[in-house]
Amino acid sequence: MKSEKSNLLAIRIVGNSYFSLFTFHFSLKNTTFAKIFILDAITTYLPITDPTWIFFLVLCVILFAPMIFSKLRIPHLIGMILAGVLIGEHGFNLLARDASFELFGKVGIYYIMFLAGLEMDLQNLKQNRSKGFIFGFITTVIPFGFGFLAGYYFLDYSIPASLLLACIFASHTLVAYPIVGRYGLSKSPSVTISIAATMVALLSALLFLAGISGTIKGTGGFWFWALFALKFALFIFGMFFLLPRFIRAFFRKFSDPVIQFTFTLAVVFLAAATAEFCGLEGIFGAFLAGLVLNRFVPNTSPLMNRIEFIGNALFIPYFLIGVGMLVNVAPMFREGKAAVVVLIMVVAGTLSKLLASFISRKLFRMNHTEGVMMFGLTEAHAAGALAMVMVGVNLETTPGVPLMNNAVLDGVVMMILISCIISSIATDQAAKKLKMQGDGADKKQRRDSTALDDEKILIPINEPSNIGTLMSTAFMMRNRQLNRGLICLNIINDADLSDKTQAHSRECLQMASHLASAADVPMQTQTRLAVNFVTATIHALRENDASELLIGMHRKRHEGDSFLGLFAQGLIDNMSRQLIIVDMHIPANTIRKIVVAVPEKAEFEKGFYRWINRIARMAEDLGCQMDFYATEATGNLIMRYMRDRHKSVRDDYELLYSWNDFPALRHELNHDHLLVVVTARKGSISYQSSFARLPHQLQTDFADTSLMLIYPDQQEESNERHAFTDPHRYEANSGSTRVGRWLSKWIGEMG
Repeated sequence: MKSEKSNLLAIRIVGNSYFSLFTFHFSLKNTTFAKIFILDAITTYLPITDPTWIFFLVLCVILFAPMIFSKLRIPHLIGMILAGVLIGEHGFNLLARDASFELFGKVGIYYIMFLAGLEMDLQNLKQNRSKGFIFGFITTVIPFGFGFLAGYYFLDYSIPASLLLACIFASHTLVAYPIVGRYGLSKSPSVTISIAATMVALLSALLFLAGISGTIKGTGGFWFWALFALKFALFIFGMFFLLPRFIRAFFRKFSDPVIQFTFTLAVVFLAAATAEFCGLEGIFGAFLAGLVLNRFVPNTSPLMNRIEFIGNALFIPYFLIGVGMLVNVAPMFREGKAAVVVLIMVVAGTLSKLLASFISRKLFRMNHTEGVMMFGLTEAHAAGALAMVMVGVNLETTPGVPLMNNAVLDGVVMMILISCIISSIATDQAAKKLKMQGDGADKKQRRDSTALDDEKILIPINEPSNIGTLMSTAFMMRNRQLNRGLICLNIINDADLSDKTQAHSRECLQMASHLASAADVPMQTQTRLAVNFVTATIHALRENDASELLIGMHRKRHEGDSFLGLFAQGLIDNMSRQLIIVDMHIPANTIRKIVVAVPEKAEFEKGFYRWINRIARMAEDLGCQMDFYATEATGNLIMRYMRDRHKSVRDDYELLYSWNDFPALRHELNHDHLLVVVTARKGSISYQSSFARLPHQLQTDFADTSLMLIYPDQQEESNERHAFTDPHRYEANSGSTRVGRWLSKWIGEMG
């Protein structure tokens, strides 16, 4: 043995020389020596502690684990946890669980809870809040009872330890929520109810845990609870009354994407840290931060895309891998008692959550698949359970005697692993079935709304100042299920082909492409040379078979300039497809209400339901209130359509007796409201002579209000040929006479 050690020492000494290669090759002939060398190398270099190598290997796991486990038909979420088990201290010991796993692990679980609040349909939550509280109560009480009975009667724990185990059973974590997000089911009622129940269960378990801890420490008296109630009340007040005002002011002032993303993360961690200061879990604060930011981060915005991308690509997988690295399977095979403890915990925890979901499903008259979804989302134990069991390990009933020993810690960690696997499988299966059920239910609706969904939005851009507004509006209006791309058009004056003009064109299109890429929206860009911008735009409209035009409001450049400008007026007079003109004074994500003024007989226009569809999608994405002002007949049709197709929108209807009452709407508007005016072209059914005064009214009574003008689709007429008849028409004459339109129509029909 001494000679073998001396040989190993000799090889280390000459290891830096070229001669050592020959010596090493020769030494491998000695089997005993080779074993010692390999074991020494493993103990010397493993586990890897260098931060650079740790991060590299974690990225490799994040990259390859989904590929490998998908071949085995295992959800990638489970794959991440199992990969953590293999590379961790209790597996092959490849990586040391350093501080990065603690940091990114917290970020990951905060991210899961934050996304749950951020993507939640608030109107759906409002409608199902009572069901959420009931399910939360049931999924807290039943597992609590199971946990106490399992600890006290089957595991022979003390009453305080059994109560602590009951708290662990009662709480759960939305580990499987990323699966829901991947299937696009975050607004499903069963998901909303489960998320609300999660917060109820977590808060209840934490309050009970605080009572146990305070009782053992002797600090759980009246003043403890009074101080806790005061801190909790201040926390809720700050989250829902002070923080929204601060967020709205920040988003109005800063539009840089990096600054907005950093600010969003700062809000999440501020809420999490404040929640921990108040005696709650950080995940509770992260979820509330998601609820508060819900209205300020539209689902179609580039900011939402960045948040989801960073979380799903790095933080959440890092958390899952870190959870797996905590798992120690060895005691289950070495000690029979450890296996029994884990078995009792898993069976009791799973059955209690399953029973709670079954009772709630029957109570709410939901189908079997929705019940499985509720069980899958509420089955997993992770961050909350770890925090609670660590309290038990560090809490001493008598000096030197902890409330829970390390064996309980190992059992809880194993329970976390198995519960996460069960939760992921159940959620994945339920999500697939719910997705198929939803697709089947939507087939008839998609067939009935073909005329509404044949969308292809064309956006002429020439001013960098309004590109962001136009793109964000288009993102919110487009149908994400169809996922049809946008078309951005830039027109260059044929008489001005200077390098500066062409560089300006490229800059505008690049800005639009960057925004579309950030929001993961397909888009094509086009450049045209033309003398008449109206003619070129209508040519592009017809060539691309676009369903509508979205343009920015004209900016007056001199005293005699018109309100709409020659370009917009030319489009109004010479096309029959939907035209939307936008003028936002504040960022779209800070709008609190959309006020829609609808003229009489608007329901007889061909594009009546198309424009309702577009602004309803905006309201859904912004989560804001929408008020319609219309006549009784028109208003009834609008509300019926909204109830049928856009149930999640908070809408209301007010009677508008006459369009002469339109200026009075200025008293209903604030600076953070959007006024949508549905108007009409001359000769259309809903056109009124009072529309001639509309530009002046908008310019005087609504000058400081964010505005959207909508000219709905009309029946296809030959008036779209007018722009092609005389290419210089709008350079010579900004208006159009009835005789001129008749002559143009006659010439077009003859030619």
